Amino acid sequence: TFYCFVRLCLDKILLQCFLQSRTLSGADAINALRPFYFAVHPDFFGQHPKEREVNENSLKRLNGYLENLQKPGFRSFKPTQLTFYVREREPNSSNVQDSFSTSGFRAVSFTLHTRDLLSTVLDILNSCSLSTEHVQSLNVNSQPHKEAKSTVNRPIKWDKTYYSFTGFKDPEEELEQAQRVETTLLSWLDYNEASAVKKLKKSLPLRKELERLKIELSHELQLSDIRWQRSWGIAHRCSQLHSLGRLVQQRPEILENVKGRTVVFTDRSGMSAAGHIMLGTMDVHHHWTKIFERLPNYYKLQKRLLLLEDRISQLLGGIQVIYIEELQPLLTLEEYFELLNSFYNKLCDSRLPFHPRSLRGLQMILESDRYAPSLHEFGHFMIPTVCDPAALQWFIFAKAQEARENLKRKEEMMITEKELITTSTERFSLDRLYKEPSVSSAQMIDCCKRLLEESLPYLQGMHLCISHFYSVLQDGDLCIPWNWK
Repeated sequence: TFYCFVRLCLDKILLQCFLQSRTLSGADAINALRPFYFAVHPDFFGQHPKEREVNENSLKRLNGYLENLQKPGFRSFKPTQLTFYVREREPNSSNVQDSFSTSGFRAVSFTLHTRDLLSTVLDILNSCSLSTEHVQSLNVNSQPHKEAKSTVNRPIKWDKTYYSFTGFKDPEEELEQAQRVETTLLSWLDYNEASAVKKLKKSLPLRKELERLKIELSHELQLSDIRWQRSWGIAHRCSQLHSLGRLVQQRPEILENVKGRTVVFTDRSGMSAAGHIMLGTMDVHHHWTKIFERLPNYYKLQKRLLLLEDRISQLLGGIQVIYIEELQPLLTLEEYFELLNSFYNKLCDSRLPFHPRSLRGLQMILESDRYAPSLHEFGHFMIPTVCDPAALQWFIFAKAQEARENLKRKEEMMITEKELITTSTERFSLDRLYKEPSVSSAQMIDCCKRLLEESLPYLQGMHLCISHFYSVLQDGDLCIPWNWK
């Protein structure tokens, strides 16, 4: 037993010496994190908008942390808490990219407080239960000469008794204590206010330009609205509006069918399930022109889609079929029509005995990535297209009364949320207060109520976004978690 204990101690010491004697370059770190990126990359979460947005925000903050680690002379490290949705591994797969499932995933949270790339990479992989064996095979350079050189200028490390005798503060103890302390709203604002103000001031001219372009194009094309699917920066949005403006000048005749419509800049071009015109930001004018030329055909398909929704409603006792952009994946009109058609044919085959109009006033949305029906806090049923018809019938009957109560509560909640946003905006002299789509109304209400109990002079004139994490966006928007401490 004693021999095993000594051997274990020696192994730990050798491993520590091994890690300390090796350094990792930025390129090595990216290579080492390849399995992690394949497991969490937002592009693989196209059917899960909430999880995609969480991973996008976390990757931004992680990249900032890794960049800081590579800055020469950078010493001020704050513990960074991150949450990722990690795709489950597929068994018996040798290819890194194909070894992850496209359906199953799990939430993983961890805190980074390491001060070198190698330790950070190992922490990330271990936290996500990913293999670290490939890290040892990387071409990581041993740098004894640099280490020896740097020890000449390193600070003197005094014994603990020196600090207790002199009363001076032990820097190592202070660092450990700072890492143990959970980030609070006040401390985070105090630390990040100056950076946010600087970015916000820099973005103000672009914000005015964006608003001007949006108003001019909306008026010229008689659009209902112009939106963006993702949180691109202000400069990026201005560039997209300039591109649309140039197309209007070059081909004004093709834009005559857009009156009263909403244009959404997104990842692909087409028409969305909600009937909005989608312009892919990676597409050239030629692709956009094709979309505008196809609009009459899209409108015909949309009429067929509305008729299909009515038929499904009649088969299910009058329950209304709806599509909610904030809660569902961004589907094209064609994809949504196929989804509805498949579900309709299944209902026709099953011939469920719903009494006509017995479920009028209730709502449902169709989902392709779930297997069991559920009831949302806002009162609408979330029905999988693969749901067993008999189980569907039982679930709707069992939850009908609760659904009606939730729908009634939804109206009250929306009013309360709107009032609290207005009150909070005025109380803190905010320029704008908004939330990410993944934040529910209940979470937003709780957040605003607690904010109103605080004194926060830092927020005057700022853009505040209620999210799941702390971050400062590139244009100066402050993001705070709804459940801040």
